[in-house]
Amino acid sequence: YYPRLGVFVFSLKSRKNKTENSDIIYATVVIPSVNYKFENIPVKKANGKEDAIILLHIEPSVDKVHKTEADEVFLRVGDETIRLNYEQRVDLEYDKGSRLYEEQIVEGCTLDDLDKEVLDKYQKLLEFNGSFEELLLARGFLRRVNGGVKLTVAGVLMFAKYPTAFIPSAKLRFFRYDGTKAEVGTSMNISKQKVFEGPIPKLIEESKEFIDTQLREFTALDKNTGQFITVPEYPPFAWQEGVINAITHRAYNIHGDDIKVFMFDDRLEIHSPGRLPNIVNVENIKYTRYSRNPKIARALTEFGWVRELNEGVKRIYRDMEQFFLDPPVYNETHSSVILTLKNNILMRRQRREERISLIINRSWKSLTDEKVALEIAYGKDKLKTRQLADALGKSPQYARKILKKLEEKKLIKKIATSSRDPNLHYILNTGDESESTDK
Repeated sequence: YYPRLGVFVFSLKSRKNKTENSDIIYATVVIPSVNYKFENIPVKKANGKEDAIILLHIEPSVDKVHKTEADEVFLRVGDETIRLNYEQRVDLEYDKGSRLYEEQIVEGCTLDDLDKEVLDKYQKLLEFNGSFEELLLARGFLRRVNGGVKLTVAGVLMFAKYPTAFIPSAKLRFFRYDGTKAEVGTSMNISKQKVFEGPIPKLIEESKEFIDTQLREFTALDKNTGQFITVPEYPPFAWQEGVINAITHRAYNIHGDDIKVFMFDDRLEIHSPGRLPNIVNVENIKYTRYSRNPKIARALTEFGWVRELNEGVKRIYRDMEQFFLDPPVYNETHSSVILTLKNNILMRRQRREERISLIINRSWKSLTDEKVALEIAYGKDKLKTRQLADALGKSPQYARKILKKLEEKKLIKKIATSSRDPNLHYILNTGDESESTDK
């Protein structure tokens, strides 16, 4: 049996057992039934005689939980088949989308526990003329139960003044570290941490405003104008969409875990509880649409925060590319999804070289391949002939001509102890005579 492929392999010892439509599939009745097909594969045995094996292909069921006639549900984990208890079965139904956690009733939360400010804004956005209760019923955040009304998980998350009083894990935690990894014990390097709670619209707004204050700015050379411009550490849309997606699509049925945002010197990590929903995986996330919490997603779309899941993801990729940053990286663990945005800090050191800016701006329009040389010299701090030749796809002789031209224009400066110095390289000419070979 090959569980990852959904394939059983059978070898029939006796030819009299050969059948066109095997009854093996009916040995245990599965409810609902699964889609399958048989395939006969001719083989030759070690003794040279012809024989056949049967492959039973079972299609994956992405949105259903199957049970036996005895009402038992099993899950294949590694090399083991595990019988699920009731709680595990319900969690599997949430993951498959056959049951939505956001639609479950929350006992103890009443209309008096809601944030009237958020409700009022929602009512105005929809231009709804009825009462708050009618609005929540119409949008599925409130359900009629035994002659009364009760709030759903989605209703509490979206509109309760204190959602964590009913769903303790409904919060976001931010951690900023000094360095590129998290240290522990006496070496712990957390320099900033903050917890965000409240109805989702306020949670998004407050966390967005705070994280923005923690981001740095970099100086970059604009290849279109030759001017030095200030750019944010990450494209604003990319990190904001990452945070909003985590809040919108996380698995709220996973208790004891919350959304975490980790900021390191070289990257931003956004951890969202729960694996990717249903048919979405790290390979197709850019193109596949699906929402684990459709009512929450719909409401946040109406608030102007959320786009279709894959639409926002596509723009994260595009914006990172436009900032000349590495593509976003999605990883899936056994219980969470992690989005990593890298800032390429070594390539984007802050600089304040007014003389460089002035000189380059004057000459930029007259330059062609020289622009590539200046971009490399700025981004890498130094430039070698071979680097430029490779970047241009030209010969070293051609690259030397370009470098000589820039040197004559006093845009770059040669650093070498002799003409045959193996460490010969060029740097941007800041007008600072103290530049040395250790640059």
